[in-house]
Amino acid sequence: MSEDKLWGGRFTESTDALVEALNASILFDRKLYKQDICGSIAHARMLESCGLITKDDLKAIETGLREIFASMKAGEFEWRIDREDIHMNIEAVLREKIGEPAGRLHTARSRNDQVALDIRLWLRESILDIVSACMDLQAALMMLAEQGQHYLMPGYTHLQRAQPINAAHHMLAYVDMFQRDAERMLDCFGRTNILPLGSGALAGTPFPIDRNHVSETLCFDGITTNSMDAVSDRDFAIEFLSAAALSQVHLSRLSEELVLWTSQEFQFITLSDAFCTGSSIMPQKKNPDIPELVRGKTGRIIGDLVGLLTVMKGLPLAYNKDMQEDKEPLFDGAETLLRSLEVTSRMLEKASFNPEQLRAALGAGFLTATDLADALVESGMPFREAHEVVGKVVGYCVEHNIELEGLDDETLASLTGRPAAEMRPALDPERSVARRTQPGAPARSGEALHSSRERLQTMRERVNSLQKRINLDHLI
Repeated sequence: MSEDKLWGGRFTESTDALVEALNASILFDRKLYKQDICGSIAHARMLESCGLITKDDLKAIETGLREIFASMKAGEFEWRIDREDIHMNIEAVLREKIGEPAGRLHTARSRNDQVALDIRLWLRESILDIVSACMDLQAALMMLAEQGQHYLMPGYTHLQRAQPINAAHHMLAYVDMFQRDAERMLDCFGRTNILPLGSGALAGTPFPIDRNHVSETLCFDGITTNSMDAVSDRDFAIEFLSAAALSQVHLSRLSEELVLWTSQEFQFITLSDAFCTGSSIMPQKKNPDIPELVRGKTGRIIGDLVGLLTVMKGLPLAYNKDMQEDKEPLFDGAETLLRSLEVTSRMLEKASFNPEQLRAALGAGFLTATDLADALVESGMPFREAHEVVGKVVGYCVEHNIELEGLDDETLASLTGRPAAEMRPALDPERSVARRTQPGAPARSGEALHSSRERLQTMRERVNSLQKRINLDHLI
């Protein structure tokens, strides 16, 4: 028998040391210890209810598993690489503690369905933590939106000043982005929260088990319907990493604007010193390192997604050892996104707009040119003709180094062919924003902020309910 291997009955030689190192996953899958122990307790209870183990066996198994959990939580557990993974480390120590009953725990299950269970248990908690962090970030963005309801600023396309908006409208755009992220995560939660245990290695089990019993104990929404798919499916993990990568892209876009807006060229917003760093050589510098780091970590999560997709792309049914490579990108993606969301929330809670700089930026770039064209349309001119006329007005301003507001009445009337008194109001940025009253437009930012707060409260209640429902602390 391969020395001290719980699977070693068929083998006559010890495992090569290099194989031992390559094969072992305990350095990263030990993160799943709570999930593995909860899953084992639920499985043992089901085995006892089906008459496959005795009440005494169940009592011994539960007592032993709880002792192991306590030692792991306290950092006292000895993790052994020769025992390969989280499952074998726990089972081996349980056998040392309680003897023969430990050997009955693995009845009607395989490491294949066991690891699929552990990952789903871990990921569903992580998803809800991330949704909560998304909501905290939305709340921070809403604080800035509240602050910016009456602060006008340029809206941009192509990073060129385009039209006047208010700062609230800009912040609420990100609130909507992270709302979609939270909703995608909750969609993924539904497909993650399905029990695979009971699928065995790939073909189920002949024992008269009750999979629904385990599902109810572990607070799943249902059970998988095909044993081969159940042990080889990592769609839920790929789906999660896809949603995580997109959320990090949204964080990256926000971070890029913070980097720009804190520069001397913009000065639209001020970040707390607690979220910036200095230079080792230039004492005047206040660098937005945190937004830069968040922006930089986007490539990392995209890499996690691509890595897992690549692992899965050529695998035949059912389980393959390649799938051991699923955990590190999954863990890294979840933890990177969670940290990024949390630090961005804290940073924005202490950020503040610079309204004078925002307003000053409206003074260049011909931001009300579209409003001038609209005024010509309202006077009866076709839009394409109005567009051309205003283009020539802007050309005149560029040539004479003045803004639209700097045109005297005579010149304005001459260039547009309309009385200056009719055209002049169109050049007011306040009026420009106030006239955009359609749903989703800047003048409705107050209503949008109110709706976003109501939506956030509903989402918080839903997530809090789910977190309470899937809490398994009572098992350990």
